[in-house]
Parts: sequence; C-alpha cells; structure tokens
Amino acid sequence: MAKSSFLIAAAVAVSVAVVILPSSVVCGARVAPTNGFTVNGRVFCDTCVAGFETPATTYVAGAQVRVECRTRDTKAKTCSFDGVTDSTGTYNIQVAGEHEYEICESVLVSSPDGDCSLPLMGRERAPVLLTHNNGMPSDTRVVNALGFKKNAPLAWCASLMKMYEVDEDYRIIFG
Repeated sequence: MAKSSFLIAAAVAVSVAVVILPSSVVCGARVAPTNGFTVNGRVFCDTCVAGFETPATTYVAGAQVRVECRTRDTKAKTCSFDGVTDSTGTYNIQVAGEHEYEICESVLVSSPDGDCSLPLMGRERAPVLLTHNNGMPSDTRVVNALGFKKNAPLAWCASLMKMYEVDEDYRIIFG
C-alpha cells in the first residue's frame, strides 16, 4: 500500500513537472523586443483651412517628418530620426532603441508644396510611445495625421464647410 501511494505521488509530481511548469513559464514569458520601432503616419494638406481633415483634404508626397525624443525632466533632445512621405503622404520611420523614459513625438519638418507649407496649429506634432513595456506586442506605432494648411482655401470649400456648421449647442445646422 505504501509503495502504491508513493508511485501515485511520483506520477503526480512528474505530471506537474511535465505539464504545468512549462506552461507557466511560457505564459509568463515576454517576447524579446526587437532593436526598435517603425513609426507610421500620414501628412495632409488642409485645403479648406478648416483645421482638420475634410473630404477636400489631399495628402502630401515628399514631406519631411522627424521623430524626436526628449528627456522628461529637462526636455533635452536625446535623439531624432528623419523620414519622407511617399506618393500617398504616408511615412514609415525606423527608430532605433527603447525610449520608455523619454517623450517622443512625430514632428513636421517641411512640405515640398509651397502653396501648402504652413504647419497646421495643433497638428504639427503627434505623441508616440516607443517602448515595449506597455502591452503593445507590435513594433509598429501608428500616430495621428500631421497637417499643413493651404495659403488660401479652395474656392468650393465654403459650400463644403456648410456640412460642418453647428449652433452654439454644437447641434448640426441643416441648410
């Protein structure tokens, strides 16, 4: 009887060692981070000078964009990575390293379109979290679109903007 109890206890111990321990190690394991990130975003031209993207918005090919990181306390720049938008106004900037304790932002640098080269206030930069210690399994970070505004709105923008008219209570006005 004592021998059979011992064999049962040994079998249970082996089962625990073979089945449960490896699964707890795998479940608690973190995927090893890569050496960096890809920051993905778009650059638009606010053709209606609305302050936001509209159906008349176009996207800027050849715009220069930079990802900058700064220290949290002194705001001193620690690094920067440059990129250029493709024909669809999209950029993919490779960023090296882990930046958990820094403030990083995607920032407009310049537009090749002289008629749409003024940075749009509030859309000239976008924050981006560049750490693997935040629960996001991907190395790709997608940021809000950045924008330049046209020197003068397109002629038909006035009629387009009527769809955005609201009263003082932010109710849409139907014309």
